[in-house]
Amino acid sequence: MTNARTTYRENDVRGSSRVRLVVLLYDQIIQDLAKAAQAIEQDQIELRTKYLNHAILVIGHLQSPLDFERGGKVARDLDHFYNVLRQSLVQVQFYPSKEAIGERIAELQSVREAWTEVDRAETSLGATAVSSAAATSVSNPGASLSGRGYSGAELEPERGHAEWQG
Repeated sequence: MTNARTTYRENDVRGSSRVRLVVLLYDQIIQDLAKAAQAIEQDQIELRTKYLNHAILVIGHLQSPLDFERGGKVARDLDHFYNVLRQSLVQVQFYPSKEAIGERIAELQSVREAWTEVDRAETSLGATAVSSAAATSVSNPGASLSGRGYSGAELEPERGHAEWQG
């Protein structure tokens, strides 16, 4: 028997645009990270690992269809963002930190909002306006992150260093 949440999510996915599906994948990563943070708080190593691994898997689903030839700088910036994010989550596997997960959630929410803007533009203006909206809203997924001071330097040097320079 499926629960109401599963049914709702399945209906949300059916008939959704590509951009809406991206937003839903961001929602899934954010949900996984929130559950991982809760597992850290409760010292549940298996659950923490399960949710972090799932988040990393979803990042792969976002990253794998990137078209560098057609996507240019947008695709390269997103690819770099996903690589830094994945590296950060691997670090959290070894050095559990609710704070680090909270920072990743905030970053994901910023980029998710850019995708939401593209989705709104696609919905209201039609497919012809999507290209310009995407170039404006998602050309630099780190722009909203830089306002928060994110450079990837949150990773301690002795544990590895990655910089987001979107």
